[in-house]
Amino acid sequence: MQMTGAKILMECLLEQGVDTVFGYPGGTILNVYDELYRYRGKIRHILTSHEQGASHAADGYARSTGKVGVCFATSGPGCTNLTTGIATAYMDSSPVVFITCNVAENLVGKDSFQEVDITGITMPITKCNYMVRDTAKLADIVREAFAIARGGRPGPVLIDIVKNATAQTAEFIPLPREAHASAGRLGALIKRASHDLRAPEPDLNDVHKLVHMIQASQKPLLICGGGVVRSRADHEFLALAECIDAPVAVTVMGGGGFKGRNPLTTGMIGMHGTKTSNFGVTECDLLIVVGARFSDRVIGNATKFARNAKILQFDIDPVEINKNIKTDAHIIGDIQMILRRLNARLDPVNHDEWLAHIDRMKDMYPLRYDKDVLSGPYVIEKLYEVTDGDAVISTDVGQHQMWTAQYYKFKQPRQLLTSGGLGTMGYGLGACIGAKMGVPDKTVINIAGDGCFRMNMNEIATAVRYNIPIIQIVLNNHVLGMVRQWQTLFYGKRYSHTVLNDKMDFVKVAEGMGARAYRVTSKEELEPVLREAIEADEPVVIDCQIHCDDKVFPMVSPGAPIEDAFDANDLKI
Repeated sequence: MQMTGAKILMECLLEQGVDTVFGYPGGTILNVYDELYRYRGKIRHILTSHEQGASHAADGYARSTGKVGVCFATSGPGCTNLTTGIATAYMDSSPVVFITCNVAENLVGKDSFQEVDITGITMPITKCNYMVRDTAKLADIVREAFAIARGGRPGPVLIDIVKNATAQTAEFIPLPREAHASAGRLGALIKRASHDLRAPEPDLNDVHKLVHMIQASQKPLLICGGGVVRSRADHEFLALAECIDAPVAVTVMGGGGFKGRNPLTTGMIGMHGTKTSNFGVTECDLLIVVGARFSDRVIGNATKFARNAKILQFDIDPVEINKNIKTDAHIIGDIQMILRRLNARLDPVNHDEWLAHIDRMKDMYPLRYDKDVLSGPYVIEKLYEVTDGDAVISTDVGQHQMWTAQYYKFKQPRQLLTSGGLGTMGYGLGACIGAKMGVPDKTVINIAGDGCFRMNMNEIATAVRYNIPIIQIVLNNHVLGMVRQWQTLFYGKRYSHTVLNDKMDFVKVAEGMGARAYRVTSKEELEPVLREAIEADEPVVIDCQIHCDDKVFPMVSPGAPIEDAFDANDLKI
């Protein structure tokens, strides 16, 4: 049947099972929004306060549900405001389809009002992007874009549609999603557009080699990365850890891939990882890295990383193999599939002596903080206690992010939503809104510093508009905390432009946007406020006043090997 491009787009979204879209309208995308009005009973639209907030909300929806997130924006500044969110999704392998509209085709390339080459701008930060000029091609492009976003190593895809293509008509033939990859021309398009839509089958020769290396190890250590979370391979990963009797360190992106209270866990690894994790990597004889890409914040000095160990890497993306750290062996494929093949061939082993050594290090080097005052770690531990570890937690970036990774003991995948690769301040609140829309039965909480909260706090108005009952916790130290920590330790306490000594009152700001708000200044006030916030069926902001010089420990100096981790006690020596 004949349909306008805008209607074809709506039908294609329904084919993909899309029920929620985040966005902001404008002139070039008006035809799409006009059609969206007619589909309002089928597709829910969340109007954010800013396009960047919409991009993070779509990302948070994707990460919390495992589905593809969808975001709309208009041309010019509308679509350029998405770029930080697109790059955030790209760095963390989050599947989001961004749909923008450009000026009419006869105005393209003429510096027309609100014209910008968004496909050119986003080429380095998308898996694939398109400019659609022909309405007849729109349906196949949308179908292809969703397949690419979710396929292989997930990631963002952008579709830019010239305005006239949303108004012109073309023949639309419905096609169920399960038929897309085999549908003649569409299947060929998908295959040609993305070589990694289907993860390669794990090579059985590689599996056999890994089995031999694992069985020969006396001191193995596992690293749980974000690939375990994305593949929902937590059960298979647990089976591997228990089978080979190995301690487990967890990256920030791997939060929830291995239970934080499991006796085998050594906690976070890297710049702010536990001493046990960092020392364990240095002392192990076999390091098995599952779904992690050897980020610089994990490995520290690359030349000294795990120098006593053979290194195995499991990853879906061949580009990540030997990119930052040379491996002794590796296997490429979907993490869940790899682990199933591996577990089926491994015999159980015991490493009692090695685990006893790890346990002694846990006793010697616990995470420490001053328990007599209200602090970031205290807030996170109390939050874990009150929620019984079941909440979905988003964060912004900085000290609060590291405290969250250290002290909230995540139980399952998709509980932690954070910008690990790009380190995007302002990410968390939009992601929190998106997550609550995706998993409405969960308690969803964003943890931010006051510097980050300033970036996108206008999205509190979005939560209020739709009565999305999220909780925003601000760890308010009146400084840019992580930058100040570096200035204290490495820059002679020269606090250049990191002191936020204005009169900003987050309680009044939140109330002015219609949210319930609390200020917490002592430990005793915290728990009752948390419980009230969880029970409230409305957006809540909690402003927690903490000291400006609280620090995240342990820490590894930039460029140092990770076994050089130090904490406050070391600085007193």
